Amino acid sequence: MKFKINNRFRAVLGCLLAVGLLFSTPSLAFQQDSLAQETEVSAVADTVEEGDVDTAATELAATDTASAAAGEAVAATTTTTSSASSAATAADEESQIDPQVYKNLTYYILLFLILCTIVAIVCKVLSIYDLTRKMNGRYNPFANNTFQSVLFLIFLVGFLAMLYYGYAVWGSWAWREAATEHGQRIDTMFIVTTVIITIVLVVIHLLLLSFPFIYRMRSAESRAYYYPHNDTIEKIWTIVPAVVLTILVLFGFFTWRSITNVPEELQKSAIQIEVLGEQFQWQVRYPGNDGTFGKRNYKLTTPMNSYGIDFADKHAWDDIQGSDIVIPVNKSVRFHIISKDIIHSFYIPDFRVQINAVPGMTNYFQFTPTITTEEMREKMDDPKYNFVMLCNKICGSGHYNMQKNVVVVTEEEYKTWLSTQGKYFTEDLQKEFASADSGDAKELTTASLN
Repeated sequence: MKFKINNRFRAVLGCLLAVGLLFSTPSLAFQQDSLAQETEVSAVADTVEEGDVDTAATELAATDTASAAAGEAVAATTTTTSSASSAATAADEESQIDPQVYKNLTYYILLFLILCTIVAIVCKVLSIYDLTRKMNGRYNPFANNTFQSVLFLIFLVGFLAMLYYGYAVWGSWAWREAATEHGQRIDTMFIVTTVIITIVLVVIHLLLLSFPFIYRMRSAESRAYYYPHNDTIEKIWTIVPAVVLTILVLFGFFTWRSITNVPEELQKSAIQIEVLGEQFQWQVRYPGNDGTFGKRNYKLTTPMNSYGIDFADKHAWDDIQGSDIVIPVNKSVRFHIISKDIIHSFYIPDFRVQINAVPGMTNYFQFTPTITTEEMREKMDDPKYNFVMLCNKICGSGHYNMQKNVVVVTEEEYKTWLSTQGKYFTEDLQKEFASADSGDAKELTTASLN
């Protein structure tokens, strides 16, 4: 009797939940809101039409002069009333929460309750099924072991298939040739590391997911073999990973050292480019004919001198402002990387370049590009493809848009482009600087011609 009463109660509760879910679905609520809005719009339209008829009758009864005056007054009154109504409506909309929010909340609560009810019913059915088999003497307590171990094998097959798919499809899609000399060494290190960890990944999953099937409990007489200790096995699984990781760490260390430890003579002979990161843009500065950057002081930052260049240093007078990062192919380029505000990250994926831009210090990265932009576009079969320098640190709301094109050209094209770029020491800055120090006016005039 109690069982029947509980079943009836659950059936009634399920019907109530289903009906509530039907009437609280977002689509139905949206239709109700749309109908209500259409009714309101119709009422407003009728009101506006009645007002137009009254206004027309009033204008026909009045004289021309009085009509004009009355029209201006009505227009002013209407404008004032409309503004007040709009302000009141906006205030009401801000102070009230859309009823749709409550309807959606109710819908998802009821949906959750129904899912819980379904899960409870399925579990109860399974328990009744097991109880029935026990009563009939056909229950096998070890059958579930075989079922779960087979699920492990199915998962293993699916895992290996997805691993192959990831390497075969997405790997070829994401991987492309490095466009710099040092990038080949980075790629070699990456491939070696990937091969090793892939072998470990496959072996570990083969053991983890096949052992539950091989050593599952098949009968009541089965007993697990108790194997508490083995020095040899423990030495193997301790020493082998330690050696492999040590080799990988040393491999990475010496690779990075060979890239960043550049001899001093090569540092001086390379093309010098300074990149300043700030929220949320990059600024690029090339040295002028003297080959030396002017000094920079953050205290000198102004709306006109956002870079903070110290124009009291004559080396700054011919510094060039680059619209993009343009570099010649097969020429060594040394980047001076700085930040104005917070930590950014100088990142060019195609060049295998990444190093932080830290406020208060200068980091350096020197490399030699080996592929021009046009050659890369031909390889990618994409005439719009560009090398892009990104910020690889989440530096704020505009982080996603903090990028600048990197264009690799021939040496002749590079010189032509450089000659067309403007200087940081613009005429406005020259006037501002000259007013602060009129004694150097003659030298400033000479600098503007360089």
